[in-house]
Amino acid sequence: MNNYETVFILTPVLSEAQMKEAVEKFKSVLTNAGAKIVNEENWGLKKLAYPIEKKSTGFYELFQFDAEPEVVDTLETQFRRDERVIRFLTVKMDKYAQAYAEKRRGKIASGEIYAKKEAAPAKEAAPEIVEPNDDAE
Repeated sequence: MNNYETVFILTPVLSEAQMKEAVEKFKSVLTNAGAKIVNEENWGLKKLAYPIEKKSTGFYELFQFDAEPEVVDTLETQFRRDERVIRFLTVKMDKYAQAYAEKRRGKIASGEIYAKKEAAPAKEAAPEIVEPNDDAE
């Protein structure tokens, strides 16, 4: 079994219930094909880097899963058939990516990633620049 990570973007015109239903559909595609879902993250509505199908935002979702290569083909076929998906990307994770993902999941679980940053210290006012007066002799 290989480790994979897939991110897909759903169209922003979906309601919350429709979005969750689409995510559950793809999750069931994976589990029915024998994949084990390791992690799932909903990144929410985000601005796209460039317009896709005249849309400037989309709902992002991430799945990390263990599966055979044939499962990825099945999942990507379902992504292509579903008109709610505007983009997707699936990558096979190497050992370094797996280690990073595990470390990241640990930080998310502990809340470290979402902890509020301390307020930055106030910047000191810049010294006032005094220009020489040419009239004084």
